[in-house]
Amino acid sequence: MSTAGADAFGTGVLSRAAALIHTLVTVEALLLLAASPGLAGLLLLGPDPANLPLAALCLLPLGPAVCAALHALHHRGHDLTDLHPARAFRRGWRLGALPVLKLWAPLLGWLTVIAFTLTHFSATGLPRWWAALLALTGAGSLLWGAHALVLTALFAFRARDTARLAAYFLFRHPRATLGAASLLVLTAAGTVLLTEALPALLAAPLLLSLLHGSRPVIAKTEKDFTA
Repeated sequence: MSTAGADAFGTGVLSRAAALIHTLVTVEALLLLAASPGLAGLLLLGPDPANLPLAALCLLPLGPAVCAALHALHHRGHDLTDLHPARAFRRGWRLGALPVLKLWAPLLGWLTVIAFTLTHFSATGLPRWWAALLALTGAGSLLWGAHALVLTALFAFRARDTARLAAYFLFRHPRATLGAASLLVLTAAGTVLLTEALPALLAAPLLLSLLHGSRPVIAKTEKDFTA
């Protein structure tokens, strides 16, 4: 094979597409494996609102798994001859598991309180507009969590600094926030209309889309908040 041919191998359109597919499949499998203890627990829980706290506990491993997946997808290679998504995933999990749990666990707790209140809203005696306010608060919390996951996966900030930056970007970059909101809406709609397994089956493409929409947030963070 000529030197020019060797240099060209792995850099064409088909090779880049194959590299992307390989990375997505590998990251998807590793994410499901890392979150499998909790996902298995979810399968055993019934749809009773009383199980919401247990469901939150089952979702705890998902935070580090998503963080590692975001790290691996952000650092993915474009050359078919130089792909290491599993190595990048392990590195992301090792670096981000503890930091992300400091934010993920309180977020799950807060969302559990909101969900439990909404499912028992008739017993609260509160006016109906409170339910809408709670639902809006829950949606905003999810969007804050999306920014926090991206920041934790890619940067080494303290948890409180990440929380502040995520809140700052929630309003500072509305396009990124709207992008995350559209992904949440599409995922929720697909889950209701198609299958509850949809978020798990399409986790890697969804997270890649989240990263794509978060590019302004990432660029701003790199420019103004890192040395």
